[in-house]
Amino acid sequence: MSAVAAVLVAGIALLHVYILVLEMVLWETPRAMRAFGTTPEFAAQTRTLAANQGLYNGFLAAGLLWGLVIGSPAVQLFFLICVAVAGLYGAMTANRRILFIQTVPAALAIVAVLLAR
Repeated sequence: MSAVAAVLVAGIALLHVYILVLEMVLWETPRAMRAFGTTPEFAAQTRTLAANQGLYNGFLAAGLLWGLVIGSPAVQLFFLICVAVAGLYGAMTANRRILFIQTVPAALAIVAVLLAR
């Protein structure tokens, strides 16, 4: 695997660890509320929902890291595609910025992993 592909996959995994922390631990803090454009009232009402979303982001990160550790492009591609699809859905339903934060980096990593094969 090329170093570029590995760095991109690891970067996306770290992004999803960060999202996990924002959604599961920091949801009701000013930092998370700024990141997601929420109010204190909304954050308090959606704490459990956000934690659930954070858990799913953790699974994406774990899958990407697992793919790196075992050196499996197939595992990496599976989880990168999951990230890209989730980003597309988020961009269509929640906020267009998600396309650039999640989908575009995942697509670049997919290309890098495929070229490294």
